[in-house]
Amino acid sequence: MTPSPPSPHGSDPREPKATKAPRDPKKIPAEKAAVRKSVTEKTAAEKTVAETATGKKAAEKKTAAAGKAVTKKAVTAKTTTKKAVAKKAGTKKAVAGKAVAAKRSVAREAPPAGPLEVALSPALDADDRERLLHGTHHQPHAVLGAHPAPGGIVFRAFRPYAHSVAVVTGDLRAELHDDGDGFFSGLLPLREVPAYRLVVAYEDTVQETEDPYRFLPTLGDLDLHLIGEGRHEELWTVLGAHPLTHQGVSGTRFCVWAPNARAVRLAGAFNFWDGIGYPMRSLGSSGVWELFVPGIGEGELYKFDITRPDGSRTQRADPMARRTETPPATSSVVEASHYEWGDEEWLARRGERPAHEAPLSIYEVHLPSWRPGLTYRQLAEQLPAYVRELGFTHVELMPIAEHPFGGSWGYQVTGFYAPTARLGTPDDFRFLVDALHRAGIGVLMDWVPAHFPRDDWALAEFDGRTLYEHEDPLRAAHPDWGTLEFDYGRREVRNFLVANAVYWCEEFHIDGLRVDAVASMLYLDYSREPGQWTPNEHGGRENLDAVAFLQEMNATVYRRVPGVVTIAEESTAWDGVTRATHHRGPSGFGGLGFGLKWNMGWMHDSLEYMSHEPVYRRYHHGEMTFSMVYAYSENYVLPISHDEVVHGKKSLVSKMPGDWWQQRANLRAYLAYMWAHPGKQLLFMGQEFAQGAEWSEEHGPDWWLLDPAYGAEADHRGVRELVGDLNSVYRSTPALWERDTSADGFAWVVGDAADDNVLAFLRRDADGTPLLAVSHFSPVVRHDYRLGVPDDIPAWYEVLNTDAGRYGGSDVFHPDPVKPEPQPWHGHPASIRLTLPPLSTVWLRPA
Repeated sequence: MTPSPPSPHGSDPREPKATKAPRDPKKIPAEKAAVRKSVTEKTAAEKTVAETATGKKAAEKKTAAAGKAVTKKAVTAKTTTKKAVAKKAGTKKAVAGKAVAAKRSVAREAPPAGPLEVALSPALDADDRERLLHGTHHQPHAVLGAHPAPGGIVFRAFRPYAHSVAVVTGDLRAELHDDGDGFFSGLLPLREVPAYRLVVAYEDTVQETEDPYRFLPTLGDLDLHLIGEGRHEELWTVLGAHPLTHQGVSGTRFCVWAPNARAVRLAGAFNFWDGIGYPMRSLGSSGVWELFVPGIGEGELYKFDITRPDGSRTQRADPMARRTETPPATSSVVEASHYEWGDEEWLARRGERPAHEAPLSIYEVHLPSWRPGLTYRQLAEQLPAYVRELGFTHVELMPIAEHPFGGSWGYQVTGFYAPTARLGTPDDFRFLVDALHRAGIGVLMDWVPAHFPRDDWALAEFDGRTLYEHEDPLRAAHPDWGTLEFDYGRREVRNFLVANAVYWCEEFHIDGLRVDAVASMLYLDYSREPGQWTPNEHGGRENLDAVAFLQEMNATVYRRVPGVVTIAEESTAWDGVTRATHHRGPSGFGGLGFGLKWNMGWMHDSLEYMSHEPVYRRYHHGEMTFSMVYAYSENYVLPISHDEVVHGKKSLVSKMPGDWWQQRANLRAYLAYMWAHPGKQLLFMGQEFAQGAEWSEEHGPDWWLLDPAYGAEADHRGVRELVGDLNSVYRSTPALWERDTSADGFAWVVGDAADDNVLAFLRRDADGTPLLAVSHFSPVVRHDYRLGVPDDIPAWYEVLNTDAGRYGGSDVFHPDPVKPEPQPWHGHPASIRLTLPPLSTVWLRPA
C-alpha cells in the first residue's frame, strides 16, 4: 500500500492528539521495525529473545522519558514490579505510605492528591494477551481500560509503540507498569472508575489522550435489533464513521457489519495503517463491531483491518463510508455534512402530481465527461442553465456513487454511500443538486443494486466468507460483467440496499432512482445456460429473493420520500413492473412497485426502422406501430440512452441513412415523433445537437460543433434549437403527457400507410383537447395529403414543424390555419389536407 501522508494532528499519527512536537519522520520506519519485532507472530524461543532485547532497550528509554516527565511536571510516581522505587526522600515516602495504607484498606478513603503509588495489577490472561497481539480478540473493552478489581481499580493500556504510559485523573498521575509487548497496567486504590486520561510517551514526544477503551458502546439495543432483523431504514446513521460527542468527549464512532470476522481492528492515517492498538469490540450476535476513538474527526482516512475465520487478515474500505479518497486511492474518509439546503420550494411542490401524469423529459448526463475537468460546484454554474435553456424537466445522472474504474461509467460501485470524490466532496454534490432544484430541474440518479466488483479491498468476501454476495457460486457470479450479484435473500444485505435507496433520496434530495439491470436481478437463468442455474422452490426461473427486495425497496422509498419516482431499466416482458406491490397479476406475483419503466422494445424497434433507407421502410412499418400494442401495459419512459451511442452503435444522427442533410432531417423527424409518442422522454447528452461521433467518457460531447467559428455550426445548432422547442411545446401541451398511461389519451389517424412512410395520431389531455402529430419518413414532398380528423375542431394550426428553416430544414410549412372539410376519412367524420414536408414531423393544435 502507498504510504499515507503524515497525520494532520501533528506528533505521532498513532494518537489523535499531541502535546509536543512530532518526532522526526526519518526515525519512524526504524522505530516501527523495532517495535514490530516484539508483536509479530514468532516461535516461543524467538519471541523470548526478542522480548528480552526489547525489554532492556525499553527500560533504558523509559527511565529517560520518566526523568523528563518528572523534571517537567514534578508529580510522577514510578513503580517497579514489586515495590515503589526512585522516590525522593521525605515527602515521597509519606505519599508512598499513604498509598500503601489506602491499598490495604481497599480504598475506603479518597486517594490523596499528587503522585500515587501503583500496585501490581492482576496479570492479563495469556490468551487475552495473545489474541490482542494477533488481532483475534472480540472483546478488547473487557480487558483494556479501567475495571474494578480486588484492592481498587485496575488500568490496562495496549500501546505497542509507547515507552511509557501514565494515568491522569483529576490532580493524580500514576505511571503504569510496562508488562512488555506494548501492554501497560497498574492497580490504583480507588473506589470506582474515574474519568481519566492517558499520558503516553514515545521516543520524541509525549501525548495526553483519552482512552478509547473507557467508553460505553455507542449503539443501543434498538439499533442492533433493527440491524439484526434487516429493518433499519436509516442504516447509514449507525454504521460507518460518525463524528460525535460521546460521554462528553469529541471523537468518531466506527461501526462495521462483519459477522464472520474473528476480530476487527481500526487502521488509518492516524496510526500508520497499523491497527494493532485499535481493536474493535463485537456487539453480540448482531455481527456489528464498534469502537469510539476520541480526538478523531472529519477528514481522517481509515479502513477496517479484518481477521478472517482462517486467521489471515485483510484491510477493507468501509461499505457504509459516506466519503472516499479520490480513485485510484481506496481509503474511506470520516465525513459529516454541514450543507444548508435552499430547495424548500422545490421539495414542497415536487409531489403535487404523480410522475406518470406530469411532463417528464430527461437529459441523461455522465457528470465526469459532460464538461471534463469541472467539479460539482463548477458544474452547478453551467449545467442547470444549459438544461433549463433546453427545457428538460429533469436530468438523469449516470451513477455517481464511488467506483474505482472510470471506464465502467460508474456501473461497478464500491462506495454505495459515497458520491464519487473525482468531482468534489459530498457537500459539493449537494450544492449541485440544490442548484438544479433552484433552477426548476429535477434530479434522477442511476442506482446499481444488481452487482458489485470483485476488488479485494471492497465488498467481495468482505469478512473472509461470502457476505454481500450469494453463497452459491452459480448465483454469485454475474455472467456478463465479471462482477458479483448481491444475496437478496439475506436480510442484512437487503437492508444495506434498501437503506441506500432511501439515503440518496433523503440525504441528497434526489428526486428519483433509475434502477439499473433489473432484468439480470429478476431471472435466475439470466445469461446462463442450462445446468448453470438452479430453479426456485416452485421450479421456476424467477429470483424470488430479488422480487421481494425490489418490492420492499419501492414500498419503502415511496412511503418515506413522497414525490420521488423509481424507474426500472427492465428489458423483458415481466408482468407488473409498474404495478403496485399489493396487486397480484396473472403470474401470481404482486407488482414490483416501480413508478416508470424504460421501454426498451420501442427503442430497439424504432431505431431499427430509422436505420433503413426510406425506400425500404415500407417493409418495416410495423416496427413503428407495434409499440402501441403494449403501450399501456406499463408506465413507460422512451429512452435514447448512453447505451445506444457507444461501442460501435454510432451516435444517433449517424444511425440515420442518406447524406448529411437527410441524416439531420431524419433525426429531427424522429425526435419529434418520440416526443409525441405516449411515454416520457430521455435523451443522452450530445445527441441534442447531432453529435456525429460516438460518446466517449474520456472527452465527452463534441462541444466544438457549436462554435460559431466552425463552418457547419448552424447545422448542429438547428437541431439543438429543435430540442428546446420540442420541450417548450411539450410542457405547455397537457395532451402530450397527461394521459401517457391511459388508452383514452391516444387514437390512430392512420397507422397503416406503409407505402407513404406516414404515421399520424391524436393525443388528448384530460379534457379531451387534442394534438395531431404527423410523421413523414420519406425524402419527398407530399401535397394535399388527406388525414381524418374530428369534426368538432373548426381549424388546426401548426405549432411545430421539424422542416423549419431555422432547424436546418427546407422550410415547407403551413403559415395559415388548416380548416377541416366535411369529407370523412380514416374513420373520422372530417378531414384536412396537408402538404407533408420531406423527412419531417408536424404537430397541429386546435386554433
